[in-house]
Amino acid sequence: MTRKKFKAGVVGLGMGCAHCEGYRMHPDVELVAVADIDPVRLEERGRQKLQVPRCYSTAEEMFEKEKLDIVSVAVPNIHHCDLTLKALRSGANVLCEKPMAMNEKQAQEMLDTAKKLKKKLGINFSYRFSPQARAMKDIVDNGGMGDIYFAQSNWYRRRGIPGLGMGSFNSPGAAGRWFFDKTMSGGGPLIDLGVHRLDFCLWLMGYPEPEWVLGTTYNKLGPDIAKKTGDAYTVEDLAGAMIKFKNGAAIQLVASWATNVRENEIMNSRLVGTRGGLFQFNLEEGYQFDMQYSYELNGVQYDSTPHAPFKNIQSGYYLFADAVVNNKPFLVQPEEGVTVMKILDAVYRSARTGKPVKIG
Repeated sequence: MTRKKFKAGVVGLGMGCAHCEGYRMHPDVELVAVADIDPVRLEERGRQKLQVPRCYSTAEEMFEKEKLDIVSVAVPNIHHCDLTLKALRSGANVLCEKPMAMNEKQAQEMLDTAKKLKKKLGINFSYRFSPQARAMKDIVDNGGMGDIYFAQSNWYRRRGIPGLGMGSFNSPGAAGRWFFDKTMSGGGPLIDLGVHRLDFCLWLMGYPEPEWVLGTTYNKLGPDIAKKTGDAYTVEDLAGAMIKFKNGAAIQLVASWATNVRENEIMNSRLVGTRGGLFQFNLEEGYQFDMQYSYELNGVQYDSTPHAPFKNIQSGYYLFADAVVNNKPFLVQPEEGVTVMKILDAVYRSARTGKPVKIG
């Protein structure tokens, strides 16, 4: 007996191209359609590179004409909520790119709608989906950290503002410029990069309930860098926050697109617990990572780095499809996405007022 093929569609052919490839890896999923408002991307990536059977100039047309089981929403942040709601109401399960939405209110509406329609809603917090990240989670889940009470997580770029110098918003080359337009993105590196570092720590810590946030933002370098390419820069270029949780734990978070540091790119997360400590860091200023686990045994302190083969972990796209196909939980739950948005909203509000912001 032939097993049913679940039909997938992807909105947005920037990051959405990776979603397409992930769905094609699953034996029970068929990528049948893509949508993108840019006719150049639709032709070059949708028809020529990916050779998707049906390509649409709007998501709405794709939802209307296709009976999709799975939809990825991989578009500028301003459209995450609207297109996710439309996809859910069309009958699809939805994997939405990070951040979940522009703010907590939108995120909550997405969560409530998914629950009401009994559809899966996943958020692509992609830094959970690596063998190394899962090995770190195994250490935590097996008691190797004890009570995690403090974490520091950073993502610094020396100069790395996405989309600079890519032309007007109406031009085919405009992909990416929305990142530093606050009306389209909701914020700068905090909502773009910090969202990953924040989720990663929260996930390892068991997603404790936030109590208050003290945040600060700066745009000391971004506006001048943007002027050189004729762009208007309306978001922060660095954000920092202290996040305190009701269980007493805390996270110190920093995210930046432009900072005077030695390295081109620094990504790391350090978590300390009563039984051990974990430190994840990027290698050679790139996107490959290593990790260390520090602990004490019989009065002697040790540091270990894993060298044995890691588990073979599929991408988040594949695993979301698998969760739909086999009706099982996805690694990232929408409630977690709402919590992240709640914290990000509080950081920005604290930065505006110069005061701590209580949550809940």
